[in-house]
Amino acid sequence: MTHLNVPVMSLTRLGFSRVAALSPSAQLGHNPATHLPIERDHARMHAYVYKSQRKQDTFVYLATRDDFSGLPAAVHAQLAPFAFVLEVALTPQRRLAQADVATVREALAKHGFYLQLPKTVVLAGECDYD
Repeated sequence: MTHLNVPVMSLTRLGFSRVAALSPSAQLGHNPATHLPIERDHARMHAYVYKSQRKQDTFVYLATRDDFSGLPAAVHAQLAPFAFVLEVALTPQRRLAQADVATVREALAKHGFYLQLPKTVVLAGECDYD
C-alpha cells in the first residue's frame, strides 16, 4: 500500500475525516511521529501501593488511589493505618520484586486491591520431621 505524504489539513479540507486522513498504521494505534505502537489502556494498568504501618513488609495495591472501600473490613482493621509508597504502571512487561504482575492485575481488575504479605521463612529448628 502506498502512503501519500499529504498534510492532514489538506485532506480534511477536501472532506476526509481526520482518522481517514491518517495512515493505516496511525489508525491502528501507532504514533505517526515515531512509528512506534501506542500503548493501549488494556495493556496499561496503574496501581497505588500502600505499606501497612502495623505489619512489617505488608503492602496493599489499590486500583484507585486512596480507595480502601474494596478492602475487607477485617483486613483493614488489622493493617491500617497505611502509608502511600508509590504509583506503578503495571504493564505486562513490568517485573515486581515479590509479586507476579499478571496476578496483581487480575486481583485489581476483579477486587480493586491486591494484598502482598511478607514471605514466610521456616527455620530448620521449627520444622516437624516426624
